Amino acid sequence: MKEKRRLVDLEIQEHESHCSTERKSHHSDKMKSNLVTRLNRIEGQIRGVKGMIERDTYCDDVLTQLSAIQSALNSVGKLLLEGHMRSCVVERIQEGELEVIDELLVTVKKLMK
Repeated sequence: MKEKRRLVDLEIQEHESHCSTERKSHHSDKMKSNLVTRLNRIEGQIRGVKGMIERDTYCDDVLTQLSAIQSALNSVGKLLLEGHMRSCVVERIQEGELEVIDELLVTVKKLMK
């Protein structure tokens, strides 16, 4: 059973590396700006948490900040997933590339970890 799971994981990794090297996203400038702004904010939050740890801030306060960071990352992921489904996935399905559905399912499983 473990052998079969390992083979499936290897196939997925091979598929992902193949797809990611050939394809590019095509986000609007507005979307890119929105995502970069959100990621910059998250980056600042992470630096803030690092400082909190260096200053021996109470654990509960640090955990609260980590929760906020995770929520912000989830929001970025949701935006990307929505854009991906509305553009890349739809286009590939229209081109007859139905394997995009399997790719999307793998991606969704990763996001739900």
